[in-house]
Amino acid sequence: MADWGHGIRAKSTLALLIACLVALLPAGLIGWQMVEGIREHFGAAYARNFTELHAERILGPVARELALTRRLAGSIAVREWLRNEGNDALKSRAFQEAEGFRKDFLGRSFTLASLNSRSYYYNDESTPYSEAPRYQLDPAKPEDAWFFASMKAPATENLNPNPDRWLKKIMVWVNVVIEDADKRLGIASTGVDLSTFIQSFIHTSDAGVTPMIVDTSGALQAHPDSQRIAFGSGATQTADQAFTLGALLGSPAERDALAAAMAQAVAETGSVQLLDATLDGRKQLLALTYLAPLRWHVVTAIDLNTAQIIESGWLKAALAALGLVLLLLLGAFAFAVDRLLLRPLRGLHQSATALAEGRYDVKLPPPGRDELGDLNRAFDRMARQIKSHTEELEEKVRSRTQALSESNAAMAEAQKKIGDSIQYASLIQRALLPDAQLASLLGEHHFVLWRPRDVVGGDFYLFRAEGDRYLVGVVDCAGHGVPGALMTMLARAALDDAMNRHGIDAPATLLTHADTTLRGMLDQSTLPRAMATNMDVGLVSVDRAARRLRFAGAKISLFWSDGKEVGEQPGARRALCDRRVGQYTEAELDLRPEATYYLVTDGFLDQAGGEHGFGFGNSRFAELLRQHASLPMAEQADALDRALDAYRGNHAQRDDVTILSFRID
Repeated sequence: MADWGHGIRAKSTLALLIACLVALLPAGLIGWQMVEGIREHFGAAYARNFTELHAERILGPVARELALTRRLAGSIAVREWLRNEGNDALKSRAFQEAEGFRKDFLGRSFTLASLNSRSYYYNDESTPYSEAPRYQLDPAKPEDAWFFASMKAPATENLNPNPDRWLKKIMVWVNVVIEDADKRLGIASTGVDLSTFIQSFIHTSDAGVTPMIVDTSGALQAHPDSQRIAFGSGATQTADQAFTLGALLGSPAERDALAAAMAQAVAETGSVQLLDATLDGRKQLLALTYLAPLRWHVVTAIDLNTAQIIESGWLKAALAALGLVLLLLLGAFAFAVDRLLLRPLRGLHQSATALAEGRYDVKLPPPGRDELGDLNRAFDRMARQIKSHTEELEEKVRSRTQALSESNAAMAEAQKKIGDSIQYASLIQRALLPDAQLASLLGEHHFVLWRPRDVVGGDFYLFRAEGDRYLVGVVDCAGHGVPGALMTMLARAALDDAMNRHGIDAPATLLTHADTTLRGMLDQSTLPRAMATNMDVGLVSVDRAARRLRFAGAKISLFWSDGKEVGEQPGARRALCDRRVGQYTEAELDLRPEATYYLVTDGFLDQAGGEHGFGFGNSRFAELLRQHASLPMAEQADALDRALDAYRGNHAQRDDVTILSFRID
């Protein structure tokens, strides 16, 4: 190993140390003196400008919302309705006028609260329009205290940050009392989401800057830390002392100075008052101004040790001097590194490049007496070892590549056999479905939407006809893919046996018989406990001569619709082969020629989709039937298929889907 005194590490470290001592220490001393001289001057100007800017941003939009709310509270239609709240015509007129105001509010919402009935009315653009009360106000509930305090307070308007349990948000409410001939009828208000309020006016990316809003009593109305806000103080005109700006200051003297500055700001509206205070344990500069229409003070706390308050113009001289010193430092250091380090490394790099290209007989530069010389000798030994290892690895790669190719070929052949078997199973399963019988008897008066999740599935449908009577049904076996398809074989055999023994007139009897048969089949098999064997079934027996329809279901409902209304006959709560034996009953319905009947498995109703990934659901399905029940059956099938795909979007199909629909000819 080379001596440290002649090594490259000692040479480069010594050169860098000397350059830093020569350049950085004087530059740092000059910069420190300049920053100390101008920090306080620019801090005061920055605090003043920042506070005035925030005051203008807050006053404009909030004053606008307050003016609009005053107009809504003074509306003749609203006052006439609140005097006679039971008059539907007056109510409709009042809500039409309130809707006009809602579209002008920034939050696109309005609230009307009645003192007489204590009804709370609310509408916004994200909820369905309603003229019914959303909530009944209760003086015993703390969350409703804002309303009763506002009705008793001398002031007719207030701005109130308040947690609203109906909206489940923290809102800033602009509340204006509705009066008629000096009689208070209620409150009109609109809300601004407090999170948006804080993002717009309070949060700032400037380091060391803490903007706040306080009312005339010092209660915090807005703060970057929401835990410090005095919620509800706008209506009650009082606040817990723990939620005031004074509670954040370090001493009673500073709190007295704050009170004096706030009083001075009220007396000189539009002015900015400055004072020094200890806030959160740090010495800070406070700037505040008063917003008379809102009775708020906009306060900015500036930590002069953290905030970036020095403009670039004041630093030009210091930066120019520092830049010149750094250029000299970089030039000297670059020259030293090139001579001491880079030139030897270039020769080593050329040798390493040749080695990477597979040329192992490289010629290395002559080794020196420093660390680079040691590196050259180690590199030479490495090159010889790499050449030897490469030759061995190439031989191993050739041998293992051949073995891997043979394994891949065998795996591909096995996969092809499995795929062919599943395709053949799909053909068999499809052949067992009664499409020809349905088409022969029902023709254009039926459709089937059958979409297995995989090549084969656990859903299938039934049809059997006897003269003027026939039976239709859908079955959803637990699981999908190959296991689900195998369960369909058992289910089909059990239901066929039930129909052969009991006929097709009693669907509930068929379900009970099939359940008993399936349990007997499965009890003879040793199946894992975790394996699901339950089956959802819906059966409909139609007697066209008697104009009668009988339905029985196991967790599958019968839907029908004439395009105007939608009906649902629910099935039993337990599936076949459930852990507990189900009790199956049948419902007898009169045939309705104008109606279309639907049997649907939960693969359609539970399909995830939409913005939040929720299931399709019975309500959405019922509305879909109401819209399309009067269409021809083929068009209905296409509409339901497209509606499911549109709702599903990018979500995967989670289960087999089957819909069997028919009309009575």
